[in-house]
Amino acid sequence: MTEFEIQLLELETAYEQLIKRPNQKNVGGNGIYDKYKYPVLTAAHIPLDWKYDFNPETNPYLIERFGINAVFNAGAIKWNGRYLMVARVEGTDRKSFFAVAESPNGVDQFKFWEYPVNLPETGNPDINVYDMRLTAHEDGWIYGLFCTERRDPEAPGYDQSLAIAACGITRTKDFINWQRLPDLKTPSQQQRNVVLHPEFVDGKYALYTRPQDSFIEAGKGGGIGFGVCDDITNAIITEEIIIDNKNYHTVYEAKNGQGPAPIKTTHGWLHLAHGVRNTAAGLRYVLYMFMTDLNDLTKVIYKPGGYFIAPEGEERVGDVSNVVFSNGWIEDEDGTVYIYYASSDTRMHVATSTVDKLVDYVINNPADGLRSSLSVKTIYQLIEKNKTIYKLNKQI
Repeated sequence: MTEFEIQLLELETAYEQLIKRPNQKNVGGNGIYDKYKYPVLTAAHIPLDWKYDFNPETNPYLIERFGINAVFNAGAIKWNGRYLMVARVEGTDRKSFFAVAESPNGVDQFKFWEYPVNLPETGNPDINVYDMRLTAHEDGWIYGLFCTERRDPEAPGYDQSLAIAACGITRTKDFINWQRLPDLKTPSQQQRNVVLHPEFVDGKYALYTRPQDSFIEAGKGGGIGFGVCDDITNAIITEEIIIDNKNYHTVYEAKNGQGPAPIKTTHGWLHLAHGVRNTAAGLRYVLYMFMTDLNDLTKVIYKPGGYFIAPEGEERVGDVSNVVFSNGWIEDEDGTVYIYYASSDTRMHVATSTVDKLVDYVINNPADGLRSSLSVKTIYQLIEKNKTIYKLNKQI
């Protein structure tokens, strides 16, 4: 074998071992969900023929021609019996694009489809696209709402970082052919984290938004908003109602935004969201949950205090450290919920729970009292309750 053939065989062997590696639940847990040992998608999961020219005449040193930096922030859906993630793939050129990866069981063996998503552009081409939320809508389409980024036309020439974020909209029925629709229009200067509700509301399309004043800072905007539009093919929201706002000295004091589309239960709509606070080490992103009323989507009826998932161990290290972010989860037929989350803008993980466990957590875990003394009061109540149970058990 030539040196080229030996190197190629080593690459192919390592790739196959990674794809076929079984995953396993971590030991322990908090009773709400189980995390898994290995990330489910990484830059190493990218097919080799996306990165390498296999012709020894044009690439004699087997150099990686197209570099991949990270795979993260994936939308998720169960489709034709397979677990799909539409991941954000970021090249070493800092441009992101979408690609579909599928698994037979939702926790391992994720493999990318042959080609990345060929996303159509609008008349105003996207500079960068990322963080797609998937919604199987009752109108029969599967929608992907994502952030489209373009340079701010008002930015001075010396500043190449100023941008405008908007909500791009696309839809598909096979995840291969995508129809691009006009970007969402709202009263806000910029939009991120926009999610389509899976059902019509009074015959209208309902969307969760996250208005903000600038590309990075939420400013006087922020909070998870809600609005409706008549026509998704020309989506215009004239009024945004904030249903879950930022709050001082909480895990969502700086920014917060909707994660994936909510899950419908008999008790209400389960929401997964991300919260951001500023620390001496920079911004810290965590996930939290809440529930809205079945008939009034703007009414939050339960919201446990604190975070639901936070970065732990190796999850804290990456391109943007100390971050977890989710824009995809799957409710399976048996009630299992697969929660797909990214860590530190680098890789994708999975945690599993059930609808029943998540409902119990959201309804029965105490709300944030917003003061230290009330946190202590909550602990006292729990201690006293356990004392009573202990006494009853001794009597038995």
